Amino acid sequence: MWFESDNGGPVAPAVMAALAAANDGPAPAYGADALTAGALARIRAAFEAPAAAVHLVATGTAANALALGCLCPPWGTVYCHAAAHIATDECGAPEFYTGGAKLRLLEGPSGKFSPGDLACAIAATAPAGVHNTQPAAVSITNPTEAGAVWTPGEVAAIASVAHQAGLRLHMDGARLANALARLGCSPADLTWRAGVDVLTLGGTKNGLMGAEAVILFDPGLGQEFALRRKRGGHLPSKMRYLAAQFDAWLADGLWLRLAAHANAMAQDLARGLAAAGHPPLHPVDANMVFAAMPRRVHRALRAAGARYLFWPGDPPEAGAEDEPLMCRLVCSPATRREEVAAFLDALSRAGDARA
Repeated sequence: MWFESDNGGPVAPAVMAALAAANDGPAPAYGADALTAGALARIRAAFEAPAAAVHLVATGTAANALALGCLCPPWGTVYCHAAAHIATDECGAPEFYTGGAKLRLLEGPSGKFSPGDLACAIAATAPAGVHNTQPAAVSITNPTEAGAVWTPGEVAAIASVAHQAGLRLHMDGARLANALARLGCSPADLTWRAGVDVLTLGGTKNGLMGAEAVILFDPGLGQEFALRRKRGGHLPSKMRYLAAQFDAWLADGLWLRLAAHANAMAQDLARGLAAAGHPPLHPVDANMVFAAMPRRVHRALRAAGARYLFWPGDPPEAGAEDEPLMCRLVCSPATRREEVAAFLDALSRAGDARA
């Protein structure tokens, strides 16, 4: 009953096989090999963006921070949600790789902010001119950190505000495959056609060993990103191992099938939680479920072997047994229906014991 994080899921078998195949003999280093060239072409084809600059890195933090470095100068402001991963979980990397840019945090339900709130925040920036940081970029996460999906129309509305102000739009797509599986739209429709300028495409949470792609839909940003990646220490010499993962992942729609399975497991969890009297606290659009349950229920679930995280952090051990505590449960492509059933059975038994 592993629901701690999709980061903890195993590598998809097809991806592991591709890594083994890539390990047969030597190949040119630093991305000069044929496998890397093919994988980058496959990414461009998936997004219907033949001119896009595409670069691979090993971590999502590197992908986001280096991408924002191309969009925001040291004196700039990046507008993002207060719960955005770049604001809460990257140890200042965006500020570091931009050379000191400021993150302007916006509020809104389930990890989204409105176009109106964004417009107001941009308008209120730099009232003293040169004495203040300047508007530079906007970043959204899709799906959000609360598990809600931005639709193409919603993305376009944010992009319109950003572009009218002369700002670029970055999308943190750590779980973008889950959003696409939910919406059924094309990758292009959810990204560059909706106004996204730079996308960080995550694969590690969806069956890859450790590989992320940065897609710069304006190819003019490609050379700067390449130099920033090298200067930041994120240019792998054995690039073919990152490329092999993406090549297998995108082949025959595997990435979307993996994401669809994780989404379906989350839906099963959400239905079971709601039936037990613990309805999800945010929309279950992707593979994450947030719920509040009494401390006694958490104790019973943990005793039964369930693994998940309290949110936003572990509560004190002592406290009233009926105190509601929020948790996050995340499904991965490897989550089994038996795990979900076992969790819901343990949840039911916890409720019966109280009755």
